[in-house]
Amino acid sequence: MIKLKRTWHQRCDGVRRRDLLHVGGLTALGMGLQDWLGCRSTGAGSIEPVRARSCILIWLDGGPSHLETFDLKPDAPAEVRGPFQPIRTNVPGILISEYLPETAKVMDKIAIIRSMTSTLGEHNFASHYLLTGYKPTPALVYPGMPAVVSHLDDGSTAMPSNVALDRPNAMAGSGYLGSSGAPFVVSGDPSRSDFRVQDLSPAADLAQHRQARRRRLRDAVDDFVRGQDQARPSNQNASAFDQAYDLIASAEARQAFDLDQEPATIRARYGAYTLGQSCLMARRLVEAGTKFVTVTDRGWDTHEQLFTRLKEGYTGGSVGKIPKLDTAYSALVADLAERGLLDTTLVILMGEFGRTPKLNPSGGRDHWPRAFSVALAGGGIQGGQVIGRSDSHGEQPADRPVTPADLVRTIYNQIGIDGDHELRTSDGRPVQINRDGRLIHELIS
Repeated sequence: MIKLKRTWHQRCDGVRRRDLLHVGGLTALGMGLQDWLGCRSTGAGSIEPVRARSCILIWLDGGPSHLETFDLKPDAPAEVRGPFQPIRTNVPGILISEYLPETAKVMDKIAIIRSMTSTLGEHNFASHYLLTGYKPTPALVYPGMPAVVSHLDDGSTAMPSNVALDRPNAMAGSGYLGSSGAPFVVSGDPSRSDFRVQDLSPAADLAQHRQARRRRLRDAVDDFVRGQDQARPSNQNASAFDQAYDLIASAEARQAFDLDQEPATIRARYGAYTLGQSCLMARRLVEAGTKFVTVTDRGWDTHEQLFTRLKEGYTGGSVGKIPKLDTAYSALVADLAERGLLDTTLVILMGEFGRTPKLNPSGGRDHWPRAFSVALAGGGIQGGQVIGRSDSHGEQPADRPVTPADLVRTIYNQIGIDGDHELRTSDGRPVQINRDGRLIHELIS
């Protein structure tokens, strides 16, 4: 086996991106989680009636090849088309990769944009554009979509509004919103039999009556403080504590993170891999009331051995990136539909850019932002269609170019957020949620 200089899950820019948003060290009182909740804000303004109540983002970190997934070019020269073949889907005229056979069966629920285009081919810059709708600038760091959704959430349920399964892309952070939209990060591998979510259970030796007694003590202290300072309209820390307590005290909230509640047949349907079980947990979380769940799947930065890695896995002979994605993604879309949740759950499948039309000498494809594909399902999106078209080599849009700003604007629209709405920076500067995007009307049913 060839020994590579970098791990497969590490991007070519060498960034390991250790998560800075972990919520760890929750004590028996829930103080670690309280700190996270205390940073949140409901934000200014009201949210219009939503089309989708929740959103699941499957982020294919590193940049998935459009030419091996949703935009194959079977008539192009060999150095462009590669060895993968297209197959029919359940929608006449729509062809996708032969290694997406289960996705092909639910294509009537999915819309593919084949004319996504950007000018940014560096991982972090491109990710920022796709996740915020703004090109990066040194003057201001914009918040990612999950952070905006969380910032504007009313916090009416015990469930966190923004959950990231594994370390999220750093460009999906809170930006100028500070910590008000920070995600609750679930570390670990949900496909492991010993997987448990940290911070959702009190210490084993802390009985329920002791938890309640400590909460009463906290309430008494807060009442005293409020009596000493009538000018303060509310006690935000107490509210955060209450939310933390409610989360660890809520059986429903704890169960939402517990995959052992799922029948073995359902778990098998999603695939016995990290991505599949993460998608299953995402479904459970939106059922319980979480507004935005991000599932991150690394390893799509395929500069080398592209076909082996996508088809068979990193070492050969196992399951590659595309088959794992096929199992997990198709199961999520079908399961949501069967449970009556797809209409109110927007599922986004994307990475930061596509890959070069021509193979490189290492048998891979390099970064290519000028044309790539994104798939969406549910949440009021009209499935069973392809929007836009790339040219014969998948090099640039042949018609209907769609920018990341357009995509983000449309996503916000579907989850009930007005792109013209203004948020405020820490110094009070008003900033429009989405400035440059236009709605992709073909997507909206």
